[in-house]
Amino acid sequence: MCSDLMIGTPKTNEQGKDKYKELKLVNFALELGFTIAIPIVLLALLGRLLDRWWGTSPWLLLIGIFVSMIVSIALIYKKTKDVLR
Repeated sequence: MCSDLMIGTPKTNEQGKDKYKELKLVNFALELGFTIAIPIVLLALLGRLLDRWWGTSPWLLLIGIFVSMIVSIALIYKKTKDVLR
C-alpha cells in the first residue's frame, strides 16, 4: 500500500483507462451544455431582433425559444443515441 503513495510511481493501465473514461464523461457533459445553450441564445436573440424590427413583441421571441427547445431536444436525443451504441 505504501508503494502506491511513492512519488514517481508509474500509472497502471487501469488508472489510465479510468482517467480516459472520466474525460469522456466531462466532454459529453460539456457537449450537452453547449447543445442546449447555443440554440436558445441564437434563436432567442434572432426572435428578439425580429420583434424589434416588425413590432411583434414578444411573439417571435417566444417562437424562437420554443423552436430552440425542439432543436435542443432533437440534438440531445441524437448525441445520446450515438453514445449508447
